Amino acid sequence: MSKLDAALVERVRAWMFETALPLWAGAGVDRVNGGFVEQLDFNGHDAGAPAKRTRVTCRQVYVFSHASVLGWGPGLDLARQGLAFLDRAWDSRRGCWVRLVDRKGAVVDPTADLYDIAFGLFALGWWMRASGETDRLEQALQAVDFVEREMRGPAAGFHHVLPAEGPRQQNPHMHLCEASLVLWEATGHPRFKTLAAELAETFTGRFFDGRVLREYFTDDWGRLDTPEGRIVEPGHMFEWAWILAEHQRLSGQDHRPTIRALTEFAEAAGVNPVTQVTAQQVLDDGSPLDSGSRSWPNTERIKAWVAMAETFGVDATGPLHGSTRVLLDRYLATEIPGLWVDHFDAEGRPSSSSVPTSTLYHVFLAFSELLRFSGGRTA
Repeated sequence: MSKLDAALVERVRAWMFETALPLWAGAGVDRVNGGFVEQLDFNGHDAGAPAKRTRVTCRQVYVFSHASVLGWGPGLDLARQGLAFLDRAWDSRRGCWVRLVDRKGAVVDPTADLYDIAFGLFALGWWMRASGETDRLEQALQAVDFVEREMRGPAAGFHHVLPAEGPRQQNPHMHLCEASLVLWEATGHPRFKTLAAELAETFTGRFFDGRVLREYFTDDWGRLDTPEGRIVEPGHMFEWAWILAEHQRLSGQDHRPTIRALTEFAEAAGVNPVTQVTAQQVLDDGSPLDSGSRSWPNTERIKAWVAMAETFGVDATGPLHGSTRVLLDRYLATEIPGLWVDHFDAEGRPSSSSVPTSTLYHVFLAFSELLRFSGGRTA
């Protein structure tokens, strides 16, 4: 059984509730135009990005909703004002969110992007879970209608963008599955259960070959005969392992062999056993491709090993301690607490010029899972 260091768990809790949330509830909120800032500088000030990505607004709605669920008082009001800004990105004619708005919320890029729509659904699910209301259920159903009506592609799954372009991608499907699970648990509506089941089946039948998860595919989900067809991201393999464990918890469907295979390959090929850093990309034979690392693959390793411990009863202490310390002592060890250096190159040199707001979703969710698994206190 895993036995986590109590002092390390307390560092996680303190960073979340005493450091990061207060900072992002202040400097991270756009009090003039609504919504949230796209990025901060390393002094904790708005970095002045001219536009706001819909996915970032959605991720912050999630963070503050989840914080509210965990007992952090200001969370619900912050999530509510984020939702009000998100409504400016809602295309009521089509029934989906657009990709990009300016600082005031005027549409800049009306593209229907499955990744953004998935995070719109994720935000609504967490808002309804936190508020206990179902006021956004109809909007969520409209967005699912749009995806299933307009974005369905050949040979299963969906196009990642409209008009359809480029190789097909697994990643937006992953986040759509994640959102479907949250909405299913928050509302009990069978539509989300059905969509989650379809996406889990598409993963096992199309994306994952029993050994590796590739990122880019042909129109019929075949292997691309190009270099990008060999790209594997260990962080996404860890992430899918956790998502499938969530699907197993809610549906009862047995994903144990897949959860184990995903985690074991990502651990063996993607994690430096000395530094405990999870690499950005490897090739499908497990050899290195990009040994630099953003923060998020390290957060996904935490979630995957929580899933492994809960699914199989394995001792996950080593990986959980390793990635948690890497995050706290490397990525989150900024001069102004509550910020992060999002990216380090293969030589371990920081390579970020600003602090992307989008990262908080990854860190907060992984740390929340760590606290839940450890039985530690929250807010």
